[in-house]
Amino acid sequence: MTFRVGTYSVTRIEEMLTPGFLPAFLFPQFDPSVLDEQAQLRSARFWHAESGKVMSSMHSWLIRDGRHTILIDTGCGNAKTRALPVFQRFHRLDLPYLDRLAAAGVKPDDVTLVICTHLHIDHVGWNTVLEAGAWRPTFPNARYVFGKREFDHWRSPAGLAGFPENGPVIEDSVMPVVEAGQAEFVGDTARILDGLELEPAPGHTAGQLMVKLTSGRDTAVFPGDTLHQPMQVYRPEWNSRFCEQAETARATRRRVLDYCADRGALLMPAHFGAPHCGRIRRSSAGYDFAPADELPH
Repeated sequence: MTFRVGTYSVTRIEEMLTPGFLPAFLFPQFDPSVLDEQAQLRSARFWHAESGKVMSSMHSWLIRDGRHTILIDTGCGNAKTRALPVFQRFHRLDLPYLDRLAAAGVKPDDVTLVICTHLHIDHVGWNTVLEAGAWRPTFPNARYVFGKREFDHWRSPAGLAGFPENGPVIEDSVMPVVEAGQAEFVGDTARILDGLELEPAPGHTAGQLMVKLTSGRDTAVFPGDTLHQPMQVYRPEWNSRFCEQAETARATRRRVLDYCADRGALLMPAHFGAPHCGRIRRSSAGYDFAPADELPH
């Protein structure tokens, strides 16, 4: 589906859509009662009944307005060594991501801007491709926007000590962009283009950013991994096991949900199952999630 946000179009570019983690692994606080309380969470779009795993999407959001061609986050990438058992589904991939981008009418040379909300394994992979034995930027004409705080975190011994598995990710998917002179480092708050702004969204990582797109009366929020699954709309206190700062992550999640509910913004996460985005509404218990394909046109 392609969505309209004022004068912008927003299209999901799929890398893969598969069963992901067992919810009790992904969310240490998981309580299966949420599946009984919210029937939509048991639908095939969000739940793989055979394996008992949540459905997990890896995708980019493609934003266009006739002048700019923007990608938010770039999935896992092809041919990258991700051999740890927890990351096996990302190991040595050979997926038609660039073909899907082409089917949307975009060649790598057309991309003018890449924004990475944070620098984890599944958000930076298509930043680079393997050519003649070396990693090079996939999008040669693009600026790649990275948070300075996020980058510094992963280049420090202290940052890698908490998650050493991310070291090779930085080396093959971030540093080639920096070395090519295509990286632009921004602070916690940045205005990238008219209507396109970055704001801090810490917790999942210390330097994670979220993207807000505003045009006319319309707004969309791209929250990175502030939310991994729709069940966190109903249980905003649940962090993923990959969140670095527990209380900060919870506060950020509620801030995003409150903003979307109050502003009527379209929530466009990085990993939700189909249709991969929707709106947040307040309920007596907290929040409800309305998938985008169930909204009135």
